[in-house]
Amino acid sequence: MKTDDFDFELPERLIAQTPLSKRDESRLLVLHTETAQIEHKHFSDILSYLKAGDVLVLNDTKVMPARLYGTKEQTNAFIEILMLKEEASDTWQCLVKPAKRIHVGDRVTFSPKLSAVCTDSKEDGIRYFHFEYQGIFYEILDELGEMPLPPYIHEKLKDKDRYQTVYAKNVGSAAAPTAGLHFTKELLEKIQSKGVSIEFITLHVGLGTFRPVNVEDVTKHKMHSEFYMMDEKTAEVLTKAKSEGRRIISVGTTSTRTLETIIKTYGTFKACSGWTDIFIYPGYQFEAIDALITNFHLPKSTLIMLVSAFAGKDLILKAYREAVEREYRFFSFGDSMFITK
Repeated sequence: MKTDDFDFELPERLIAQTPLSKRDESRLLVLHTETAQIEHKHFSDILSYLKAGDVLVLNDTKVMPARLYGTKEQTNAFIEILMLKEEASDTWQCLVKPAKRIHVGDRVTFSPKLSAVCTDSKEDGIRYFHFEYQGIFYEILDELGEMPLPPYIHEKLKDKDRYQTVYAKNVGSAAAPTAGLHFTKELLEKIQSKGVSIEFITLHVGLGTFRPVNVEDVTKHKMHSEFYMMDEKTAEVLTKAKSEGRRIISVGTTSTRTLETIIKTYGTFKACSGWTDIFIYPGYQFEAIDALITNFHLPKSTLIMLVSAFAGKDLILKAYREAVEREYRFFSFGDSMFITK
């Protein structure tokens, strides 16, 4: 299985640069895997595809304003860092540009309130920093940091909250779980009123989101680990739904990887937390989910491989070609798919 097998032509004009003013007015491509039928709707129409007894699983991670700009103390060189995950108290794994300028022992100053000392150096631009600050760390980060928008988005984000889901709760992500950006509080209330159970898990999105697949053979790609959590209530609801044959509908690839990690590890859903580096590509046998809400993903990415594993590569690429022809908006601020049987 080659990485190039998951490539497709995408005109640059279809890469969404800004979010829509109303979240649920994005378009929705409905892909029926058993019949290969494709429907074209709007996201608010998702309500008509959900039914009483379904369980909708959302990732409630909250994106940190994790991109910081500072200067190297010794030379005044301009340094950009993206905080990825906290490894120990106040020590963070970071992606650095330009990484070649930062070595162990170097200090980067972001403001009089915040600086960081490099404590370790890894490949691929990764450095570890111990942060020193005056005050409350996350308040300082909120003041100084920028939302870590993906590199294909060139427009400035006017409203930080548009790169958060309306249900974001647990701070720790370096990127948004973008499939959830389409939901409004009102739409979620309508979904619940229909008898659909809405449950939450947490996966803090990390380095894997920013790393392309650079190997020719898909199976040689190594995923970076990300932290996940599931509480007792969610585990009980999911276990009961599975035993009764009710649908578990995952919102996003992050929720999917969390659910599949837990059921593969424990043989059931259970309250737990840990790190996952699960890599899902065609040939994978899904055990946790029955349907998937997801955005349109980058060519040759691990995410298009995951949805190809769920729906079939040929069918996904057919749906993507149709989405391009109909000028759907792609990637983080783009439109959505509902993949179902």
